Amino acid sequence: MKSSTKNQVEGTFHQVKGKIKEIAGKVSDNPELEAEGAGENLTGKLQEKIGQVKQVLGE
Repeated sequence: MKSSTKNQVEGTFHQVKGKIKEIAGKVSDNPELEAEGAGENLTGKLQEKIGQVKQVLGE
């Protein structure tokens, strides 16, 4: 698997995982879990963008 594809897949995974944590934090009234989920979601978006850039550059 190419590095760019791997970054995109892992980024999407982290976004989904982060979104689930955010929702679980809201439902359970746990601001720490909600913040952790938001951070993981952001990290996933960043990783996915890195994969897209690598794909454009042909890496």
